[in-house]
Amino acid sequence: MKLTSYTLSADDFGLTLSVNEAVERAHRAGALTQASLMVAAPAAADAVARAHNLPNLKTGLHLVLVDGDSRLGHAALPDITLPNGKFPKNQAALGVKYFASPAARRQLAAEIRAQFAAYAATGLTLHHADAHKHMHLHPTVAALMIRIGREFGLSRIRIPAEPPATMRACGETPNLGARALYAWSRLLRAQAGPLAAHDHVFGLTWSGHMTLPRLQTLLKNLPPGTSEIYFHPATARDATLLDLMPDYEHITEFKTLLALAPPT
Repeated sequence: MKLTSYTLSADDFGLTLSVNEAVERAHRAGALTQASLMVAAPAAADAVARAHNLPNLKTGLHLVLVDGDSRLGHAALPDITLPNGKFPKNQAALGVKYFASPAARRQLAAEIRAQFAAYAATGLTLHHADAHKHMHLHPTVAALMIRIGREFGLSRIRIPAEPPATMRACGETPNLGARALYAWSRLLRAQAGPLAAHDHVFGLTWSGHMTLPRLQTLLKNLPPGTSEIYFHPATARDATLLDLMPDYEHITEFKTLLALAPPT
């Protein structure tokens, strides 16, 4: 019989100081075990400094290839970034470019390499890699992330596979998009080959809204195998978070993590 286990993780490490503080406090409390670092984000240096003081926090690369800061800037990435060096928000349009444009693919590969190199320069162990807004579900992005990542010692990735049956057991009704995304995740699992990955990933349906009652319901209904449950915690709703994720409940997610911390 396959046992059930789970890992609690945080995305967007390095985005803002309030995110970094939440990651550190949730880890020190004994709830959060891993975090994914945005190497080009405004508070990345602070996140790296904190991570070096948290030897048991497993950190990985949170590749940003949509709706966020690039590492190389617009001059090097003219076909895939805005003049300010940020990736556009339109994920579908970028996906078409990454698939259809040779120039865009060359720039994409250069940026992925630059982000892995920037992570390596931090001196942190590369535990895993994933992508902002799960952009690595795009086959072109996945192929480049895996190929380039393995040059930097990548051995584990996130496969955003949230089982619709589990969400139904939690009282949700997965729509056609959610069911299609779950089916599509099998392609990424096939591309991953020998790379390690959790069997299931939760946080898609309730992204930014992982309340304690929801998490408790999920934990009661986890399927057999290994699961990753990811969060977007922050200690405050600063201007950056309000602009990028206006409807997310960052503070609530932080409090949810603290509620799961073992008693001291």
